[in-house]
Amino acid sequence: MTIKVNQLTKEFHLYNNQISYIFRVLEKSNHLEHLYFGKRIKHRDSFSHLIEREIRPSCNMFEGDHTSSLEHIKQEYPSFGTTDFRYPAHMVTNQIGSHITNYQYQSYQIIPGKPALENLPATYVEDSNEANTLEITLIDEVLQSKLILSYTIYSKRNVICRNARFINTGAEAFYINNAMSTSVDFPDDEYEMLHLAGAWAREAHVEVQKISKGVQSIYSARGASSHTHNPFLALKRPDTTEHTGEVYGFSLVYSGNFLGQVEVDTYSVTRVMMGINPFQFKWKLNPNETFQTPECVMVYSNEGLNGMSQTYHDIYRTRLARGYWRDRERPILINNWEATYFNFNEEKILSIAKTARDFGIELFVLDDGWFGKRNDDTSSLGDWFEDKEKLPNGIQGLSEKIEGLGMKFGLWFEPEMVCKDTKLFQQHPDWIVATPNRRASHGRNQFVLDFARNEVVDHIFTLMDNILSKSQISYIKWDMNRHMTEIYSTSLDFDQQGEVAHRYILGVYRLYERLIEKYPEILFESCAGGGARFDPGLLYYAPQAWASDDTDAAERLKIQYGTSMVYPLSSIGSHVSAVPNHQVGRITPIDTRANVAYFGTFGYELDITNLSDEEKYKVKGQTSFFKEKRQLIQNGRFYRLLNPFESNEVSWMVVSEDKKEAMVGYYKVLAKPNDKYYRIKLKGLDPDKLYKIEGKETTHYGDELMNIGILLAEDYTDRAGEYWSREKLGDFSSELFLLKEVNA
Repeated sequence: MTIKVNQLTKEFHLYNNQISYIFRVLEKSNHLEHLYFGKRIKHRDSFSHLIEREIRPSCNMFEGDHTSSLEHIKQEYPSFGTTDFRYPAHMVTNQIGSHITNYQYQSYQIIPGKPALENLPATYVEDSNEANTLEITLIDEVLQSKLILSYTIYSKRNVICRNARFINTGAEAFYINNAMSTSVDFPDDEYEMLHLAGAWAREAHVEVQKISKGVQSIYSARGASSHTHNPFLALKRPDTTEHTGEVYGFSLVYSGNFLGQVEVDTYSVTRVMMGINPFQFKWKLNPNETFQTPECVMVYSNEGLNGMSQTYHDIYRTRLARGYWRDRERPILINNWEATYFNFNEEKILSIAKTARDFGIELFVLDDGWFGKRNDDTSSLGDWFEDKEKLPNGIQGLSEKIEGLGMKFGLWFEPEMVCKDTKLFQQHPDWIVATPNRRASHGRNQFVLDFARNEVVDHIFTLMDNILSKSQISYIKWDMNRHMTEIYSTSLDFDQQGEVAHRYILGVYRLYERLIEKYPEILFESCAGGGARFDPGLLYYAPQAWASDDTDAAERLKIQYGTSMVYPLSSIGSHVSAVPNHQVGRITPIDTRANVAYFGTFGYELDITNLSDEEKYKVKGQTSFFKEKRQLIQNGRFYRLLNPFESNEVSWMVVSEDKKEAMVGYYKVLAKPNDKYYRIKLKGLDPDKLYKIEGKETTHYGDELMNIGILLAEDYTDRAGEYWSREKLGDFSSELFLLKEVNA
């Protein structure tokens, strides 16, 4: 068992071989006090020695007890207004307008395995022995409500998953204004906060800052998790590196408005919370109804940031992603977007597909522009009917011809959006997210459909089903290219308008679920103007996501490095695109473009018919190479070696589970004259195994490669002739090192 309960002291200890999480019930107030979260410690009959109490200037709950202030007690799910003045994990407005709650411990139960969350994505188990779940039930007798806090600990992963659900057991409705998924109070503030920030075309940039007194936060109020912040943050010790030191990760399995907040009080206690953003959120909970928060996946690592990342990679790849494509090799695809944009016809598409087939590419994806009269981004979203001028045989005919080439066929949709020139808008102008008597702002000439309404989700499902049911479609790229403004739903009462953004995301999940149920073998890739909704919530439905609309290899080093903090390589959509690059105008070698894109799902985003003979030869070699290595890339352990945010050099590697094989990527962004000697120290190898690096005559033991490294001087300076007569690699150079175990 991974959960022990000290009945006498009402203490709960969740543990496995790596971590411990301990809390208890306060004797007088029946609130929950947090005691410890970190590296595994031995179980004891009592953890009372961990309790911190002394008299301080404060308000106290009980007369005569000057140490009963919740302001100075570390808590599990704190409220505001009952002697705690820090930001709370929950807030409720009751029937008389009061915000005070007093949820007190009532009971607990231990559940083998991990219960699913109703209508929400979450991690899961395939066998009940993989995890245990502790559910703590608290009651507020005045509010007439139950609060159930759920804690799941995996037996072999340094992970604790938390969520909360509120139940109205009374006769009158009340309003939830705030419902975090997790809250943890740490005993000190010696941490740096790491998070992933950015914008369109430069997502997932790693930001690190020393935490300070007060509040620091990341958030989205855009209706989606956003380019600006990923729903993830980590607290790391100042001396923590990629491979050493303590770090705590917090990742929200949710795709909508979120808040990740770190508050440091004047006594250096650090409170971390994560959940649905309470800004403009207000949920009416009627009698006998339940409100379920999303799941927060908390990871502890004492092996640095890379240790944290590998835990997230493992659980998200194998116990969040699911279904037909979870463990299957992903096909190499070619997408026509940067090749043609809106300007294509069936003949052009088939010419790209035939050439791609000859080079070993397995899947052709038709992007935006195939429906309505969509010749630019001003029209047709919502009219999911083929443009017969471009495609006289429709999607059905095109898909059959692509399949006839021996390739699979994929299709782009943006199901959540509508343009005003469409039949859909003309018939249902009230189906957009917009506030009555106010101007409705547009984004990319489109408007957001009100997915808080079931009839809207049902209608879009019918339109998509009409295409899918008659065509041979193996892949869907699901895009979302604008955020929500003037948030209002005409389907909800005035006192439920704070529910719209969350109900919208539930509608997105509902549409995904219906499509997956009917078409379980379709591979979904999520996209939102690139990475604006690259979050764990969507990995439950779409096992891969388009990391960024920026396909430049040099920029992708940062984007993919940052994304890998949380997300496995099997989820990171990465393509080789044309040069000059369409986002930054940079010219990079096709070898480097591939060497970056290999560390992801891999594909192409260019007009393959226009390549030179040399480039075509290289593409054929690249597809053959990736097919040989994709099991290693998809299922191996990923290590970040050199940081693009700190260095002109970038390096990362992936190692097979049995440590018999590895692939190292090394990238030098800008060339330097008369430069120093370079070497890369590897990670994750077996120190006692003997490895051969492909193309080199010598062999090396794993300990040598990890402690001394691969010496790069031979490859980068040992060239015939005088220095000024040698061929130079130039900017944006790269190299792959392939390692295999050999017999001593």
